[in-house]
Amino acid sequence: MKRRTFLRGMSIVTALTAFGTAVSTRSIARNSSGQIMIEPLIKTHKKWRELLTSEAYSILFEDHTEKPGSSELIHEHREGTFICAACYLPLFESQYKYDSGTGWPSFTQPISGHVSTKPDIKIIFLRTEYHCARCGGHQGHVFNDGPPPRGERWCNNGLALKFVLKTDHLPALRE
Repeated sequence: MKRRTFLRGMSIVTALTAFGTAVSTRSIARNSSGQIMIEPLIKTHKKWRELLTSEAYSILFEDHTEKPGSSELIHEHREGTFICAACYLPLFESQYKYDSGTGWPSFTQPISGHVSTKPDIKIIFLRTEYHCARCGGHQGHVFNDGPPPRGERWCNNGLALKFVLKTDHLPALRE
């Protein structure tokens, strides 16, 4: 995407926000050269509420967290891909999933460029929050206490993900 196209898109987001329309784009993933890798999906919160359960919406777009141990995805060990429950962008491959003992699905790494991070100071200590790079949906937090070789634990809300078996086709990205 060219700089001019990006700036034009960001001015549309700014204009929509100024007029009170909730926009679900929070950040944009970039590669090491600074080029945009994922085209952001701009959708009103009203549209997201129509597509998602109230629980999934509160996690993805109000930054809530599900109860530990409540997700069926904790026990998902088949080969496949974990996708964003909102826009269907692939976020994690099953080979990077592991049992962290925390009560949430955990991964050692995301698919490169498919998540974006930001500092989170909502509780006493500083954490790193991550979101889907396409729709901005809150996924979870990344910590530096994971297994080798990267030492990362990408701790995800199960309701923010859907699992697609390796033998099945990934669904088309939501528009």
